This record gives sequence, C-alpha cells and structure tokens, in this order.
Amino acid sequence: MKLSPEAILLRWVNYHLERAGTHRRVTNFQSDITDSEVYTHLLKQIAPQDVDVTTEALYEKDLISRAEMMLEQAAKLKCRAFVMPQDVVNGVYKLNLAFVANLFNNHPGLEQTNGAIDGYETIEETREERKLVLAYRNWINSMGVSPHVNWLYSDLADGLIVFQLYDIIKPGTVKWNKVHRKFTNERKKFMEKLENCNYAVELGKDLKFSLVGIGGQDINEGNVTLTLALIWQLMRAYTLSILTQLAESGNPIVEKEIVQWVNNKLTGAGKKSSIRSFQDPTISDAKVVIDLIDAIKPGAINYDLVKQGTTEEDRLANAKYAISMSRKAGARVYALPEDIAEVKPKMVMTVFACLMALDYVPNMDSARQ
Repeated sequence: MKLSPEAILLRWVNYHLERAGTHRRVTNFQSDITDSEVYTHLLKQIAPQDVDVTTEALYEKDLISRAEMMLEQAAKLKCRAFVMPQDVVNGVYKLNLAFVANLFNNHPGLEQTNGAIDGYETIEETREERKLVLAYRNWINSMGVSPHVNWLYSDLADGLIVFQLYDIIKPGTVKWNKVHRKFTNERKKFMEKLENCNYAVELGKDLKFSLVGIGGQDINEGNVTLTLALIWQLMRAYTLSILTQLAESGNPIVEKEIVQWVNNKLTGAGKKSSIRSFQDPTISDAKVVIDLIDAIKPGAINYDLVKQGTTEEDRLANAKYAISMSRKAGARVYALPEDIAEVKPKMVMTVFACLMALDYVPNMDSARQ
C-alpha cells in the first residue's frame, strides 16, 4: 500500500513475466525495456483468450522493427498509445511509464480477491493530510532537489532527498561520505536505506529539531505522521534560515517582528488592512496578503479580481489569487490557498515570512546563496 505507482507497475510487470515463464525481470522503464522482449512477453500474458497476440517480435533482430512489431500486438489490445518504436528503443521514461500504466488499466490480468485481504486495512487519506502532502511536496520541489518528488512518503524513504534539504538549509551539514548515494544490491539495499534514514534523524537532532519518538525506520517505512512532522520542521528551518540571513542581528526573525513588518509595510503603502497575529481571523479573506503584495510590488494587483463577499467560495478565490500573485512576484510561497482561507497559523507564517524575504531581497535565489 505504500509503494509508489511506478513501483506497483514494476511489480505488476514482473508478476506477469514470472507467470509467462521467462527469466526476464525489470527494475526500471528505461534500459530494461529497450529490446521490447519484456513488452512482448507481457502483452502475450495479459491478452484475453479471444485476442490473438503473438510473440513473433522476439525473432526480429533489428530493435526498431521489433518495437514496431510489438506495438502492432499492443494495437490488438487497443493499447498502442503514448510510445513510438523509437521511444521504446531509447527508453524514454515518462512515455514508457504511461504505456505500461495504460496496459495495466485496460488489461490488468489479475484475479479479483473476495473480501478484505488479511493484514491490511483500508487506507483513506484525510482532506487535511492531502493538503499537507501537496504543500510539503510543493516546497520540496521548489528547493530544486533531484529527483523530482512525486510520492511524498516513498520518495523520501532512502533519505537522499532529506539530505539535500539539510544542505540547502545549512550548507555543510551533511557529511556525504557517510551517505549511501547508490545501493549495492537488493540484499543490502534495505539496510543501506535504513542507515541513511537513521543519519537523517541524527542530523535533525543536531539542528535542534523536535524528533522525540521519530526514528530512521519511521522515515524508511513512510510513517505518515512522523514523516510529515520531519518535513514541517525542515520547512520551518528553511524559512527561518532565510530570515536569519536577512536579519541584521544574525538571529532568526521571530513572529512578533514579522507581524510588525507586515503592518508597517501596509501602513507605509497607505493600506487599511493589518493583522494582530498569524491566528487573526481577518486573514481568512486573504485581502491582507493581497494588499501586502501590492505594497511590495506597487500595481501588481488587479483589485477588480478581488472578491468582496464573505462566502467560503469568495475567501478561497481570494486566497488562490494571493498565492498565485505571491509566486508571480518572486516569493517562494509553498502554502496552499486553503491554509489562508482556514487561517492555519503555521502555514500563514510561512506566507508572510516568504513575502518579507522577497521584500528584503527581491531575488530569493540570491538570499539562498
């Protein structure tokens, strides 16, 4: 249940390869599929009995011609989509992933189980968790990590993304000679990933993160609550690191100073809005954020687009506009519109902090450097 979609598709393909009686297995949708042999066996295995799918492509030596013959068989299943023969031979990742996903959706070739599976419970992601996951993933990807994070829990399970974030927040924190960047084999891979995660937790404690009850195994296994707790502290540390660079004292700017800056900026620009704290209910219509953006970048806001109503829809529309215009202005805002409309104090703080950093240093990249 914790596997990423790609991992599920790889497992599905290998399941059918085993049933087909071939020795071939796949670990990726790039180099492992370029000779079309895996696809040829897979198509034959998942094809309904009344569809005459053949393995004739296996006898063709030219790879492009073999890929074309394989795709002709896929057409019999009405699944010749996303890839051309060259895409298969060149191992174009995204197109091949889409091709396999289409096969899986149309011809899974799996027996349906009756009732619940022993040992598993239905996993339902709450609305709040979905919002958190989206916000956290947006922030991680905005930091320029590699590879791009698509699935929050599984993509962080080897610790490598977390290490990159540590080094962005506080350069030199990670001793890379202690990190497993490549994993030797299937047998050792689990322990090496776990060692990475243990080290990631150790570094968090060195940075004074509150990680009571959080171990490397929790990150490695994708524990929802504890993984989100770590990422939140990484986000907070990043925001504070930016504000520390901007503060003349060399100490992090605290909430009171951010609130004071917001109100001074608004007053100086002739705006009537203000806030008392990050819990202030007046934040919910996002007008104070919109006014602040206009104060930082005069003329940036088209006030004809700002809703004056008080309905939930109006508040959310304003919040979306505020987030959009913040990013357009150059602020690395990673909160969601719902965070503003529902006045989530922690995320609201990050919105104002990022706008403050933008005002101090218009180019956020230079602040990071």
